Parts: sequence; structure tokens; C-alpha cells
Amino acid sequence: MAKKKKPTAGQNELSPEDAGREFGISLKELETLMQTRGHEGVKELNETYGGLSGLAQKLKTHLIHGLSGKDADLSIRLAAFGRNEIPPKPPKTFLRLMMDALQDVTLVILIICACISFALSFYHPGGDTFEAEVKPKEANVEWIEGAAIIIAVIVVVLVTAFNDWTKERQFRGLQSKIELDQKFNVIRENSVRQIPIKDIVVGDICQIKYGDLLPADGVVVQSNDLKVDESSLTGESDLIKKHESRDPFLLSGTHIMEGSGKMLVLAVGEHSQTGMIFKLLGATKEEEVTTDKKPSESKNQNNEIADADAKERLIKSGSAKGMTIAIMTVLVLLIRFSIEEFIQRGERWNNKYWSRFVRYLITGITVLVVAVPEGLPLAVTISLAYAVKKMMHDNNLVRHLDACETMGNATAICSDKTGTLTTNRMTVVQIYIGEKHWKNVENPNKAKEIVVPAKTKEIVFEGIAVNSSYSSKLLPPPEREVLAKQVGNKTECGLLGFVGVLGGSYDEIRTRYPEERFVHVYTFNSVRKNMSTVIRRPDSVVRMHTKGASEIVLKKCKTILNRNGDVIPFSNVDYDRLVQTIIEPMACDGLRTICVAYRDFTPDALPDWDDETNCVDQLTCICICGIEDPVRAEVPDAIAKCRNAGITVRMVTGDNVNTARSIALKCGIISPNDSFLVLEGKEFNRRIRSKPDGEVDQALFDKVWPHLRVLARSSPQDKYVLVRGIIASKINPTREVVAVTGDGTNDGPALKKADVGFAMGIQGTDVAKEASDIILVDDNFNSIVKAVMWGRNVYDSIAKFLQFQLTVNVVAVFCAFIGACIVKESPLRAVQMLWVNLIMDTLASLALATEVPTEELLTRLPYGRTRPLISRTMMKNILGHAIYQLGVMLFILFAGPTVFDMDDGRPVDSVFKPSEHFTMIFNVFVLMTLFNEINCRKIHGEQNVFRGIFTNPIFYGIWVVTFVVQIVLVQYGSVAFSCVALTFEQWMWCLFFGVTVLLWNQIVNLIPVTHHMPKWGAGEVYEPNSPVDLGPEGQSRQGASLTKGQILWLRGITRLQTQ
Repeated sequence: MAKKKKPTAGQNELSPEDAGREFGISLKELETLMQTRGHEGVKELNETYGGLSGLAQKLKTHLIHGLSGKDADLSIRLAAFGRNEIPPKPPKTFLRLMMDALQDVTLVILIICACISFALSFYHPGGDTFEAEVKPKEANVEWIEGAAIIIAVIVVVLVTAFNDWTKERQFRGLQSKIELDQKFNVIRENSVRQIPIKDIVVGDICQIKYGDLLPADGVVVQSNDLKVDESSLTGESDLIKKHESRDPFLLSGTHIMEGSGKMLVLAVGEHSQTGMIFKLLGATKEEEVTTDKKPSESKNQNNEIADADAKERLIKSGSAKGMTIAIMTVLVLLIRFSIEEFIQRGERWNNKYWSRFVRYLITGITVLVVAVPEGLPLAVTISLAYAVKKMMHDNNLVRHLDACETMGNATAICSDKTGTLTTNRMTVVQIYIGEKHWKNVENPNKAKEIVVPAKTKEIVFEGIAVNSSYSSKLLPPPEREVLAKQVGNKTECGLLGFVGVLGGSYDEIRTRYPEERFVHVYTFNSVRKNMSTVIRRPDSVVRMHTKGASEIVLKKCKTILNRNGDVIPFSNVDYDRLVQTIIEPMACDGLRTICVAYRDFTPDALPDWDDETNCVDQLTCICICGIEDPVRAEVPDAIAKCRNAGITVRMVTGDNVNTARSIALKCGIISPNDSFLVLEGKEFNRRIRSKPDGEVDQALFDKVWPHLRVLARSSPQDKYVLVRGIIASKINPTREVVAVTGDGTNDGPALKKADVGFAMGIQGTDVAKEASDIILVDDNFNSIVKAVMWGRNVYDSIAKFLQFQLTVNVVAVFCAFIGACIVKESPLRAVQMLWVNLIMDTLASLALATEVPTEELLTRLPYGRTRPLISRTMMKNILGHAIYQLGVMLFILFAGPTVFDMDDGRPVDSVFKPSEHFTMIFNVFVLMTLFNEINCRKIHGEQNVFRGIFTNPIFYGIWVVTFVVQIVLVQYGSVAFSCVALTFEQWMWCLFFGVTVLLWNQIVNLIPVTHHMPKWGAGEVYEPNSPVDLGPEGQSRQGASLTKGQILWLRGITRLQTQ
């Protein structure tokens, strides 16, 4: 969360009560007014507070000029009415994080057993002449093992807690970044300023527009066709029309779905309606973590369930096998010991045997700890957190962590055109006006050649200046730039720029016609595809200015201005001629065509403005503008990379089909000789819907979408249908994973439905951003390609870790079991296996999960939706290296004393003392594990495992540190780690077996991968309508039969996957 500002002098001097007396209305009265709302609220506003003007006086603000913006005034308002933020939940303490890490039941049991072992090491039954008398040195250090296990567990807990603490800090930093990026337009000192939402105070005048998420409670001061979605607070599904005199109350957290206007802020933060709900829920201290997504709200819920189920299958399989071998290990040890002691030797029970039984139990539990891949959640978390942090530098602000990994499996991208594939720098380059077509008019010298009557120019200037959002404007060029800075709607900015080129001033016109004096406004939306503004001119004529998609507006025109500025009839034949000779050629040049028109009404014959169909008709065409929005220079290369990566890019736009086709050709989405489809929205719907009921027929849809590359003149509903249909399609065995971009409020459903939704950071509305998973800070398609690289890198990093960890699991578990069966003890002591566990969990997850993505990731096909967690190649690598490592360890176990000329370390009595023999087994195992960690950097059978190794300092840093620590443990950790210092020759043999792992990997790579080879973790794909019973953390009920420790593990990984 954002840090609070230090209180200013004004805040120090005034208490909330004193500050409240500075105003004519109290905080409690404002809260009551907002709670009353409705008809009663309007009545109270007018009768008690004197309407909007009276309320503004009491709050010491101006309805047009806004607040003064002085620090003293803002400080008093903060003290009296509060800050516009909900206090965050305090972070978990480190002690709490340690307690959370100790929720693993196996670790708790291990600690208990270690404590028992520690206590029993000091207990020697009276009159017992056992080892203590014969071997006092060994007996005196028996307590070391129990203590070492406790210390090792503490280290594991500390490391886990530290990682969780680091993760929480990163998530809070991400949340803070998201909040700081949220800004809103307010009017202060009669000028529009963009300030952080948390800095909005009571009394501010906010500019509100289509797509905004309201940051505070307030009342409408001025409205233009304003409609609000209040379903999130009131449950009302219909859009609510807001007006100064009819239902003027606006609630924080609701969405502006149509229109624009201004709002007087009355309540902020905890005192707003949203804040009060949080208080009622007891959640005012709860952080609204946008990095979490509840399963019920997740638009790719089915994908997540399938993914979680795949991991659940893998975990259940590994855990069950580990549990079985752990139990068998303990049973074999107990049975063998009992047979030798009580049957062969005829010994009677002695309390000294308790320590032996506890040690066997510790061995079994340690085998279980090593067998269960509990490091996977840590690897997932580290990989995602690392990727999210780095993606910020690539202009990807990740809101939902699961989207990062999902993006790596994307097979299709449905992209907007404007601003994503193009520069979003709009310029009028052609114009049809006064019965003549002018080109290259962006050049001021060329524009001077345009000859039109003064009255025509006046109407053009007025129509463009007035009939556009007043937040759209041109600012002086930034430093070291030539072109003016475009602020607001870029299409409107292009038109405003053309007014300047022709010698006009839109500012002067807007000053003559302030927004509050508009008669009526029909705002632009995806259905109208045009905008109209009605004004009253000084000559009392009421004029309606209209602009919009040329084909649509031109159809409403019955007259047109000729070269003399006179109004002449405009017939259907004239319409067809203009479409063929002006609009289509402009569109084929990749230009967006906008028609500007108007209509005059006499003051005594004004229509019913609510009858839009009759009002926006009988228009007079003024001109048709061809607006250029150049393709971004880097986009063709980015789309080529997507094609090489097996990702299909589709353009979904509201533009003319010829414009869309031209841009698609320039981008490389289609080629001149392609047979791919370029459809308009109407034709698209005709092809995919069944005739009787008009519903989408999936069979018909499946005939269209594989060939579709451009969808033009489309609505947000068309985009939603396209995304939903591709996701539901089963014609591709691996199923499609769909990413979609959106910037408008109505894009919300498509963004939510997509597996990954990208919202535009610059042009995107608040509603679109809230519905998205990732925000493109620069609105650039190239950033999506970078997100694909990072997503594939995350997926591969997790796969690398799994390949590494499962190899270690198999070797350690079977080595312990075989040792128990043959030599009565595991060759690896409990504390040694905990060290191996630490290597393969925490350190390996850090090393393998922080690889930097390369362009090579874009040279392979995507995995798709149903790809197994462990591929056949990975399974070949796991089994191949496990066989080699087990063979080496068994060779040293049985033939080591003879081959290497050392004493046999296998116990011949009840004391298992450290030996060169078993130390060498431990050392060889660790070194083979370390060198195999290098092999595991590659999961697709690459020959050069060292390629790119020095681009990841975390990897080679951890590898070197681990190697050094291993040397120290072996040479100087004899007591704690049951080791004996090895000679130089023995170290060379250990290194030989370790380095040979690299050579063995080349042999394994030569083994062909067959379809008979097993693959693990292929999750079932749930149908959209299939009921899935989810637990409180989102895990499937199929895991209900698991042990408590396994369920905790599953909850952890499921939680991480839904973050």
C-alpha cells in the first residue's frame, strides 16, 4: 500500500472536531446524506442544504473552478473528512510466518522424534554394559544427531519464513505500484489536474467519463448522458441514469458505463459507502490484494482447476509412493533388528532399544520429507515473483500471478488495433470537403491549398471543438520533441490538430460553449459508433453536431455542403458514389474514416431529445476525414515471432473492414496470398449462429475460427463470443489458450473470459483494467510478446525444478530403502538427508527458477491447455539419471571398501559410527546432485547444458556456495553430519562420479523418446458446465482422502496457482 504522507502543520494544529467546524456540514451529515440517497436524498439535498450550490458553499468549494489546491485547505479537509484510502492489513510478523511454515505435519513429527532421540541419548539404564562402556566417545556424541536434526528443521523453517516474508513484501510493492498508477482528473484552481486517487478530498470536483471506476462518493454537478452500473453495491443489474436533478448520487466502486460529467466529492475512504461495507464486514484493516483472485471470480477457472488437478495427481502419486517406501523402510529396519536381537541372539527387551527405534522412525520420516516434493510451491512462487518483477521493466504490470504462467501456454492472441498494433498517434492526412478530395493535408503547406468558404470552416471548427470530450486536448510538445502532446481520446486529438492546421482555435470555441451549457449529449459507444452534442448558438439556433464512423453517419445525411458552402440534397446514389470513390480508397490506405455532420433546429420546434433515432437523422454532411494511425515499427517483427512460436494473432477492431485489412497486411497478420478470413461483425455472426434461435452453434463456429484472422466492425459482444468459442473448441487436441487485449468498458466480459486478459495502461478504462490480468503500461503489442517469453520461462523453470527434484527424490528414497534392507541402516543419515532436502528445495528453487528468458523460447510451439506437467523427455531424464546415481551409490556401498581401500562402514554392532565409507557415499550423492542441477537447466534434450549459464548469476552463485558448504560439512562437520574428513584422492573420486553425470546426460539424450514412456501430471480438462466441488482454498474434493500434511501442501500450491 502507498505510504501515508507526513501530517502538515495544519494537521498538527487541528483535531478532526476543530477541522469539522471550519465547514457548514459535518462528516456525519454527509454520511447520512449518502446513505439516504434516492428521492428522499434529493429532497434533503434541496431543502436542507440548498441544493448543489448551497452544498458547495458549506464545503467551501466552487462547482466550476473546484478547490484552491492550497496545502492548508487540503490539510483541513483531510483532518475533517479523512483520507481516501482504506488502511491496509498489517503484514504478518516473522514469528507468524515461522508458525505457518511449521504447519507441515511431517516436520512437526520429525522435531518430536528428534527431541526424543536427544533425550534418550542421555538415558542409560542402570547396570547396562552397552556401548557407553566400550565406546564412550561415540556414546557421548549420540545427542549430536538429535540436536542436528532440530537445527536443520529450524533452518528449513527460517528459510521458508524468510521466503514468505520476501514474497509478501514483493506483493505489497506490486499493490503499491498499482495504487500509485491509479489517477483521476480533478478540477483545482479552474484547471484540470491528474492526481493519485488517494489524494482526492471532500469538496473536490472530479471529471468523470465512460469507463471510470468511481474513487469516492459524491453528487453529479453536470452530466452528459451519464449512466452508471451500481450492481457491485446495490445489486441493481440495469444501468442507472444520473442527472443533477434526478438521482444525482454517485457511489464509490461503481462504474461509469456511458456518458461523462462532473462530480462533487462528499465522502472518501472509510466514510464512503464502500468503506462502510468494509467496516461492517470487519475488513477495514484487510488489504484488497489484487494479486489474489477468488476461484469464483476467475474467468479461467476451468483452466486453473485442471492445472491444480494435474499438480494434485503428481503430488498424490509422489506422496503415496514416498509414504509407502518410508513405512517399508521403518518396518524392514524394525523387523530385521528384532529378528537379529530377539530371535538369533536371544536378547531380552532392554530400555536401551528405545533410542534405536526412535532413530529408525526418524529415518522413515526423513525419507518421507525427502520424498514429498514440498519445494514445488516455493519454486512456483519464486519463479512467478521473479518474473513479475522483471516484467515490470518490460511494461507488463501483472495483477494476477497465475496469468504469468498461463501466458506461456497461449496459442491465440486476439488483439485490438488502435494503440496496440498502431502508434495511437492520430493525424488527419486526407479530407473530403466542399466536393473535393484533398490528400497529404497533415503538411501545413499542403493544408493551405484547401479552399473552402469561411462559413464551412466555421462549422467544421465548431463541430470538432464542441462535439468531443473536453478532456481531449493538445499540449505543447514535450522537451526535445516536435509534435504536440495528445491528451485524451486520440481520434479527437487528431481532429483537433487538423483544426489548428487550418488556422482555427478549438480553445476559443470551447470557451464560448462550456460543457454545462450543452443542451444534450449523445456520447459515443460501441453500439452508436457516433457522438452528438447539441448546443444553443448566439443566434438562438439549436445546432446538433455529429461525428462518427463514416458509413453510419453518412447514411443519416440527407444533405451535404457543396464547394460554395451551400446545402444541397444528398441521395442514396450520392452515398454509394462517396463510399466507392472516397471512403473505400481511404480505408484501403489504412485510414480511419470519420464523417462530420450537423443539424439545425428552430427554438420553437425542439424535438424530444430522448428520441435519439429521430433526432440524430436528417443530417447535413460537412466533411469526411481520413485519419492515419501508423503501425508501430516493432509490431511486424513481434507478430512474426508469434507465428514462429506457434501463436495465432487475430485482429479484432471496430474499424472499417478495408482499413482493418490494410493494417493487418502491414502488420503481417495476413499476407496478400493468404486464404484466411477477414470478416465484419455481421457476417461473422451470420456464419456462427443457428437460424432457428440465433444462438451460437459451436459446430458452425469451429468451421470459422481456425481461418479467421481479422474481425472488423465488431462489437465487444463479438469479441466475447470469439474468445469464448475458441476456448470451448475441441478441434485442437491440446485445446486453445487464449489471450485478449481490451481498453473499453464493454471489453470487460471478454477480458474476464479469456485465459489472460491484457488491458491498455494508457487508453484503457478503469473497468477494463479491473477485469484484466495484466496491464500493458505502454499499450504496445511487443510487450505481449515479452509476456509470452516470461510465461514460457516460468513454465520451463518449474519443469526444470521438477526434473531436478524428482531425480533427487527417487535416488534418496530408494538408497535409504535398499540400505535399510541390506545393511540395517540408511547409508544417508537423517541430518544428511535434511541437508540434501535443503539443497533440492530452497536452494535449487532459487537457482532454477530465476533463469532469464531468451529468444529461443519463441522458436517452439506452445504447450496448450492439456500438456502434462512432466513430459516424456523429462521422464526419460529423471529415470536415466536416477539409474546412474543409484548404480554409483550401490557400487560404493558394496564394492567401495575394496576398490578404494577403506574400512567397511557397514555397522557390525549396534553403533553406527561415522566412516570414510559412508561419508564418501554422502559426498558422491551431493556432488552428483549438484552436477545434475546443471543438466536440469535444459529440459528439451539440448546438448549444451552450459549455454547461458553465466547470464544467471543467482544460479552459479548458489551452485558455488553449495559446493563450498559441502566441502566444509565433509571436512569439518564430522560430529554434526556424521562425516569423516576425506583424503584428496577420495575427493577426486567423488568429483569424478559427479562430473560423469554431465557425460551421462549426453548418453541419455541419445535415447529416443517413445510414446510408451509414461508421462505424469496430465490433468483432466473440466467442461465449462461440469460441477466442480471446491474446498475453502480452491482445492478439489478429490484430495479429501489425503493426509493432513498433504492437504496443507495442496492448499499451498493451489493458493499459489490462484495468485
